[in-house]
Amino acid sequence: MTGFKGAYTALITPMTESGEIDYDGFRRLIEFQITEGIDGIVPLGTTGENPTLDEDEEEKLIEIAVKTANGKIPVIVGAGSNDTRHMVMYTERAKKFGADAALVVTPYYNKPNDDGLIRHFEAAAKAGIPIIVYNIASRTGRNIPTPLMKEIAKIPGIVGVKEASGDINQMADVIREIAIPRMNTGNKFFVLSGDDALAFPLTALGGDGVISVISNLLPAKVKALTLAALTGKYEQARAFHYELLPFIKAAFVETNPVPIKQALSWVKLPAGPARLPMGKLSQASEAVLKKAMIDLGFKI
Repeated sequence: MTGFKGAYTALITPMTESGEIDYDGFRRLIEFQITEGIDGIVPLGTTGENPTLDEDEEEKLIEIAVKTANGKIPVIVGAGSNDTRHMVMYTERAKKFGADAALVVTPYYNKPNDDGLIRHFEAAAKAGIPIIVYNIASRTGRNIPTPLMKEIAKIPGIVGVKEASGDINQMADVIREIAIPRMNTGNKFFVLSGDDALAFPLTALGGDGVISVISNLLPAKVKALTLAALTGKYEQARAFHYELLPFIKAAFVETNPVPIKQALSWVKLPAGPARLPMGKLSQASEAVLKKAMIDLGFKI
């Protein structure tokens, strides 16, 4: 894939039972992703438990990700903060360590107005690394509507959006009003789904793929789905979508990344527990997750 297209994995951060980061396990997870043909990786996002990591841990994870990827696949580093000064520092750090892009989320909790959001992303772009906007109102309390996204997309250095508004109509508007007009300009605007369940419909509407949680476990399957959708093989993509849908639902039966870390642990991939304030998966949720995995052919 050229540019930021295809299937990207929002990487978990594997940990030991005592809560320390399993750096060797993190390296192994990236190697697994590359072997399985994933198009790119996204460390230090919400799935990677970024809110609970300290700066030394973050720097070591970025360094491992970039070195292990070794130019084979793009590395998009999570660099968001609800303090613009910290976001700029994290974005500059991503550039310094050799990341291919930075993923910058809408500032959470403080719910900035339109002017503040535009200036926030202008500050991100000045770091000199491609910026992908992360729009996820369910986590931040602030949606970026399409007219505002159009203004943000005009900022040089803003190259795309991880769209997790949950609103397929809004996603389609972003594609129609921003991505399509820029398609042949040499200044493409990439639209990636932030929801696994919407990866197929978004890509079929003209989007560019997905930043996926379930691809931590199923990178080849998610890659196959997005590749089929991107190349117009919609019946094949639809079949993958329905095959994966029960597991997608199960992977979000409780707050991400608790279920996906449990799923990885069951198949002996590095994962470990999530850090507090994330707790353990309930027995009822374990049963839902286990059934979905067994239905996919996993032996647990």
